Amino acid sequence: MATVLPPPPKRQRREEIERTQLQQDVSPLLATDLGSFKANFVDGDGNQMTDVIEINFADATEKNVSMLLNTLLGRDREDFTPYRFRIHIPGKDIIIDQYPTDLLALLQKNGVTNPFETTITLSAEPQAVFRVQAVSRMAHRIPGHGQPILACQFSPQSSSRLATGSGDNTARIWDTETGTPKFTLKGHTGWVLGVSWSPDGTKLATCSMDKTVRIWDPETGKPISEFKGHAKWVLAVAWEPYHLWRDGSARLASASKDGTVRIWVVNTGRTEHVLSGHKGSVSCVRWGGQGEGVIYTGSHDKSVRVWDAVKGTLLHNMTSHGHWVNHIALSSDHAIQTGYFDHTKDVPTTEEGKRQKARERFEAAAKIQGKVAERCISASDDFTMYLWDPTNHGTKPVSRLLGHQNKVNHVQFSPDGTTIASAGWDNHTKLWNARDGKFMKSLRGHVAPVYQCAWSADSRLLVTGSKDCTLKVWNVRTGNMAMDLPGHEDEVYAVSWASDGKMVASGGKDKAVRTWRN
Repeated sequence: MATVLPPPPKRQRREEIERTQLQQDVSPLLATDLGSFKANFVDGDGNQMTDVIEINFADATEKNVSMLLNTLLGRDREDFTPYRFRIHIPGKDIIIDQYPTDLLALLQKNGVTNPFETTITLSAEPQAVFRVQAVSRMAHRIPGHGQPILACQFSPQSSSRLATGSGDNTARIWDTETGTPKFTLKGHTGWVLGVSWSPDGTKLATCSMDKTVRIWDPETGKPISEFKGHAKWVLAVAWEPYHLWRDGSARLASASKDGTVRIWVVNTGRTEHVLSGHKGSVSCVRWGGQGEGVIYTGSHDKSVRVWDAVKGTLLHNMTSHGHWVNHIALSSDHAIQTGYFDHTKDVPTTEEGKRQKARERFEAAAKIQGKVAERCISASDDFTMYLWDPTNHGTKPVSRLLGHQNKVNHVQFSPDGTTIASAGWDNHTKLWNARDGKFMKSLRGHVAPVYQCAWSADSRLLVTGSKDCTLKVWNVRTGNMAMDLPGHEDEVYAVSWASDGKMVASGGKDKAVRTWRN
């Protein structure tokens, strides 16, 4: 039988009633009045967004300030855009990238003696309206390759199709929804070192140690064409950005160990240009979307070069590195690789509409202070990275990024273009400000070299793959590990995060593809 508590005595009930009838003194419950400051909201290009407004320090959380800015801009609550704020310290050349929990304490710590009569400038950077969830479990382990997986990439359309390249001389296309192989792409006679989807998702390019580039139809798994001309291994390929395609015809750039880059007309297989001048292997190639097209190359001769994609002529030769250039990335990479596909799934019906949408996405990604100025980051065996802006700075770097204690293997700009992630042989991944190259934070957790990293489409999360046989997912804002993903039986060489945010794929030395979901 349950114990029944006796009713409270009359005196206790009378005191309770008296308490409810007394007016409570709420003053101790109120937050201490911390005073207020004047906030001046500017956008990423420094343009003023609203009138200067007074905000109480007690209410100045990032979420509250974001809601206030949306209200001042006259948006309905359903249309609110989440903002991230950078704080400009008055009278100093200091910008705080991470919004603090105590704004008043931060200002006082940075020498602002009277914050109550000071106007604080807040740079508002809009974040993606959609939010990607951290992947947390292995969805499939798919065997099939006979040798280590060296490259993987999701189709720009969705997370349902994945391409991988392997040391078994084949590339494969996988159905990630069912966790089954779809096509085995046979024809190469050497390791497949790179795979790259065309921005419209209708073709797949592969490059190999057999000195060739091949184009495949991902709907049938059949070869479309084979490009021969390189004298040594082909290390990387890059598609022409979709908004520069003419009459549905694309071009493709391939970088080789023979020190050249070749530009191919995909429909005919004709070599349009041979970009020669590097004195060593061309380890990486990117096709930028500025003007009529610009090609960026990184080489073992320690240089990064910029080429006119139409004329095939050298525009800039950037020679600041002291050792091999391992990898380069562009601020517009995500927009270029996904073309006219975005999280809205609103695909234009006409060719012109598709090109227009791809151009708008590229320009939004590459804009700095109202002008389209594509940026490039290069990573090297000399433990450093350089941030380049060839449009405005020519061959002079914007910034030298120091902090890694060993070779830097891989770099990536976040899709929103605000942050750079770098993966190194010092077991660390580091985050840097993409505008000025300033160090932001280290992501520590791996216990062996980090080979690759990949951003979620909303720029809030990062996944890294390492020699320690694990993947790790990181919360970029806090720098904390969001998820530890063991499951591989050997080193993880390649990772890719689908543009719709639903899935991560990884491959490596254990020869099996793994897909991860939330």
